[in-house]
Amino acid sequence: MSVWTARVLTIFPDMFPGPLGHSLAGRALDEGRWGLQAIDIRNFAIDAHRTVDDSPFGGGPGMVMRADVLENALDSVAEAPGPVIYLTPRGKPFDQATAASLAEGPGATLLCGRFEGIDERLIEEYRFQEISVGDFVLSGGEPAAIALIDACVRLLPGVMGAADSLVEESFAQGLLEYPQYTRPALWRGRNTPEILLSGHHEKIRAWRLAQAERITRERRPDLWDRYVERAKQTRTNP
Repeated sequence: MSVWTARVLTIFPDMFPGPLGHSLAGRALDEGRWGLQAIDIRNFAIDAHRTVDDSPFGGGPGMVMRADVLENALDSVAEAPGPVIYLTPRGKPFDQATAASLAEGPGATLLCGRFEGIDERLIEEYRFQEISVGDFVLSGGEPAAIALIDACVRLLPGVMGAADSLVEESFAQGLLEYPQYTRPALWRGRNTPEILLSGHHEKIRAWRLAQAERITRERRPDLWDRYVERAKQTRTNP
């Protein structure tokens, strides 16, 4: 049985696995629970200088990654299963639901852009899924690819030690996660909420839900509105 595999097209293959080689993702990689291929785009250049970019037609600052070079790189993994994703600020926002959907598949091919981006014709030809990890601009797609892969890998079977933690963490139920506490119970004059020390599991669950709702309402009104709407629909269509 094939494992979930991320194929990353990049001009900086040495950036991988990077953080993905440590902690849960790194242990799972060593155990063969998922696979990683870092593919150097410069190996598919068509000149002796291994050039991957050129000046934009119409003028303007920066450089644009060439369609012909990227075509060669993409064709080298054309038979690989899973979607082809371009990490870009103009893409669809990446969220937990997208991570879960990708984790259920065979893996993905991720193109890491650099400079001013890639030739638009390549996006049209290969029908990329364009994904953004946030409303900000990075120097390249590599950090975004690492974040996307990490979010998917931790959802793969056997990677997380406690499956329950996946259910209760931020975004899993449409809410931000409730506050967490551990020893010492009293720290710098600050007490742990008494309910968490009570041993009343039902009351603790109710407290945690109320806290998650409060935090989401205060910090992410967009998520809160969607959560309230889903709750209404559930009551209407049980």
